[in-house]
Amino acid sequence: MERVREHFANFYIAGFTFYDGAFAFNQLSIGTEVKLVAEPSNKFDKNAVAIYHGNYMLGYIPRSSNREVSKMLNAGYNVFTAVVQGVYPQCNPEEQVRVAVFINRNNA
Repeated sequence: MERVREHFANFYIAGFTFYDGAFAFNQLSIGTEVKLVAEPSNKFDKNAVAIYHGNYMLGYIPRSSNREVSKMLNAGYNVFTAVVQGVYPQCNPEEQVRVAVFINRNNA
């Protein structure tokens, strides 16, 4: 059976402490899909990519991992699926939620 996506990256959500992570925490579990939104006008990082669960902004893809995702999203290619890979309530808030990003296969 052919895989429909390829693993691209995984990371802890940067800034989880400073956004809506606490409000959405109980809704997050392994496999929960999250949305990636490029922020090309972000004054701190032109490659910033925010992570959302519904209306909750959870934080960002870490700067060390955001460049390629940002380029693709800013070019209009939303080829990514992002899901919660791990939830660790006992850890420091910046290490409580891990996300995996996959590239969806083009079946054309």
